[in-house]
Amino acid sequence: MENIYDRSDQLGAYIPEPDDDRIICRCEEVTKGEIRKAVHDGMYTIAEIRRYLRCGMGLCQGQTCARLVKRIVAKELQVPPDVLEPATSRAPMRPLEMRIYAKEGADHE
Repeated sequence: MENIYDRSDQLGAYIPEPDDDRIICRCEEVTKGEIRKAVHDGMYTIAEIRRYLRCGMGLCQGQTCARLVKRIVAKELQVPPDVLEPATSRAPMRPLEMRIYAKEGADHE
């Protein structure tokens, strides 16, 4: 298996592409260019990209953007996408108001 950290000196300079303004993560409004730039800034794993840009951390928890992010990172690193480990995912959740929790607690007394 390839070590993606060995690619850092082969990346070269970040060169903007015409579609860098394309939104990849709709929940957090992260663009393709931001993901590409993060790789050139030293973020080589999906988990690092996720923590740095918050892509995949919105309401859908990466259900809509995870594959795209992985493909973009792999392309920038010039490795196959299966070399990159996926970030951990959680089930999509919605915030609940505290009164809902309070009501549940009152029902058990």
